[in-house]
Amino acid sequence: MTHVEQESTPSHAAADPAPLGFAAFALTLFLFSAKNAGWTDGTDAWLGYALAYGGIILVLAGMWEFRNRNVFGCTAFSSYGGFWLGLGLYVILVARGATPAQEADDLGWILLAFAIFNTYLMLWATQVNQAVLAVFVTLEATEIILFIGQFAESENTIKIGGYIGVLTAICAWYASAAGLINGMMGRTFLGVGHPMFQHLTGGPGPQPR
Repeated sequence: MTHVEQESTPSHAAADPAPLGFAAFALTLFLFSAKNAGWTDGTDAWLGYALAYGGIILVLAGMWEFRNRNVFGCTAFSSYGGFWLGLGLYVILVARGATPAQEADDLGWILLAFAIFNTYLMLWATQVNQAVLAVFVTLEATEIILFIGQFAESENTIKIGGYIGVLTAICAWYASAAGLINGMMGRTFLGVGHPMFQHLTGGPGPQPR
């Protein structure tokens, strides 16, 4: 999903949307996680970015991955764009009329559902590269800890989920930066590692360009 080397492509070929997708995901998750970690003193700064950058822009990145015939990228980016849009709309339209216990239960189920979805993204990310895998491994931990914290209504557990969410954002920013500079230079400047377990899968996974 993050392209490492630039191949000879026709002049009409689309640019790799993965750096944009990872950047949009990283920034939105960082703001959301800073809130969960208790680092911010303001309002929900993440909310607008969940609708715009992490939502609309991430969905667009997923659609552009369809054009690139990248099934992993289009599924991951479009789905998490929908996640941010859905979460933002939930907070705006539903949560304000709910009790704190109801909101915590709702968020717990939302995060549980996406943790299930993210489990197979994490497994299949082993066939992309290690930078992408790091994003989905840390994201899996973030979602699991957050849904446990929401169901238990445990502020400390949610804070831990916020800390790991910040780590996830850093991993996503690295994947974005690597895809951007490697694509610009036409060679590997920031390493992203190779697909894993090829001896078990019978061949290489989706090869970065």
